Amino acid sequence: MFFYVKKRGSFSANLPVENYMKNDYFFVLFISLFTMQISVYAQNVQISNIGNPTEPSIMMDPNNPDILVAGSVLDFYHTSNDGGLTWTTNSLSSPYGVWGDPVIDVDANGDFYFFHLSNTMGGHWIDRIVCQKSTDNGHTWSNGTFTGLNGSKAQDKQWSVIDPVSQNIYLTWTEFDEYGSVNPLDKSRILFSKSVDKGNSWSVPVQINLVLGDCVDGDDTVEGAVPAVGPNGEIYVSWAGPNGIVFNRSFDEGNTWLSQEILVDSMPSGWDYDIPGISRANGLPITKCDLSGGPNEGTIYINWSDQRNGDTNTDIWMCKSMDGGDNWSNPIRVNNDTTQNHQFFTWMDIDQTNGNLFFVFYDRRNYSDKRTDVYMAISTDGGSSFMNRSISESPFIPTEGVFFGDYTNIVAHNNIARPIWTRYDPGVLSIWTDVTPIDSILSTPNWLAEVPSNEAMVYPNPAPELSYFSFKVHQLANVKLELFNINGQLKATLIENEQMNYGRHIIPVNTTKLNLSSGEYIYVLSIDGKQKTIKTIILD
Repeated sequence: MFFYVKKRGSFSANLPVENYMKNDYFFVLFISLFTMQISVYAQNVQISNIGNPTEPSIMMDPNNPDILVAGSVLDFYHTSNDGGLTWTTNSLSSPYGVWGDPVIDVDANGDFYFFHLSNTMGGHWIDRIVCQKSTDNGHTWSNGTFTGLNGSKAQDKQWSVIDPVSQNIYLTWTEFDEYGSVNPLDKSRILFSKSVDKGNSWSVPVQINLVLGDCVDGDDTVEGAVPAVGPNGEIYVSWAGPNGIVFNRSFDEGNTWLSQEILVDSMPSGWDYDIPGISRANGLPITKCDLSGGPNEGTIYINWSDQRNGDTNTDIWMCKSMDGGDNWSNPIRVNNDTTQNHQFFTWMDIDQTNGNLFFVFYDRRNYSDKRTDVYMAISTDGGSSFMNRSISESPFIPTEGVFFGDYTNIVAHNNIARPIWTRYDPGVLSIWTDVTPIDSILSTPNWLAEVPSNEAMVYPNPAPELSYFSFKVHQLANVKLELFNINGQLKATLIENEQMNYGRHIIPVNTTKLNLSSGEYIYVLSIDGKQKTIKTIILD
């Protein structure tokens, strides 16, 4: 992609761009340049575009972070032995069938587990939860074992956790009397089962919720049970349903549970909501517990999204408990934008080597339409503050006619994080990760991308000796434009708090006169205090 200006007459950086167009400036290859956003930090890697992959799950071997295994709908597994730089994709098979909702887990020995729904020949659709195991970094898998078989009842939306000490595997999910039924006699419930022999066999499932849900697969259905393990072997789990987000726990490896769930948040808008371009969306909760040995060890975190601020303004939330789930903080907003736009499909993980929190979610803060970025949020202080970063190299536009799945995922360990997400380009679904070093993200100044991306751009990019920074002002405003190197050192102030009028302004930048060497740089534009960062690469 390139951009050049052919001019007649003299050039003035103080005139709106519309004036140049009237004077026969011809903007070549204009397509999407004024709407293009270049992420400052992203190093994206496509994992696969085979078979319309969605609902990706990812896990890292704690003994060797270069070993990664991912799963995606409907029956795909993906392996990497170089930290996510390259991937191999294969199709999973089982005598019980493989029917979506992929969940990847790993134990302390580096054995991987793939949990999924079933479609057994001669049986009933999604009538059990299947567990397949790999002892060779995800290259081959066992035929599998299962839990939850209960006649024709549907077993759905499972998740797992493995106790790093006992190696017990804990599994929670939703059972439907009849999936999708509107009959008030049909109910949904949260079930729990465990394996104490590394997935070879499973306990008889037990119901752990008091308040039943309906079977509609909506706000009044109980769903989103994601278990977590505490520092002393406690089992924690939350889910959403007719009472909002609720919580239960067991102190004896799942043998007994609280007789009544604890209310975490009323979730006033419910967990089932609409996002333009997404065929269905949800804000189901994710439960995690700090096992790091740091100052927040034992803290339980629950992450979700909802529309309490309006159906055009979905936000990402987190709350925490420091007393085993008896009491919960007020909701804390994770996304730090000031827009009224959507953030959705969140997931979180805890780096158990240091207690840092990592979140991944889709984000439309930079746009007024369906264009969607992927953001990562990081908290190094137990959720008191959050750094937000765009980690997708470019936005994408989903469409309601293409199923987009129900979740994203992220894994973090030893200061390495690997998010995974789905994106849609015309006619193609694909799943991606990002391999940007976390140290480089944490060390970069916390600039907020609040100015919409179609309001500012740099061209050409990469930039030769002479390039241009273009931006639009909607009213008389105070403007500042600075140029930093990738380490956050100020290299040039191009506009110093000037009052500028309505219109598009074009600022020429001569890299030779600024004595800038080749490399990566960051423009920071501030318009009445709202900031936008744009990365540029300067060439010799």
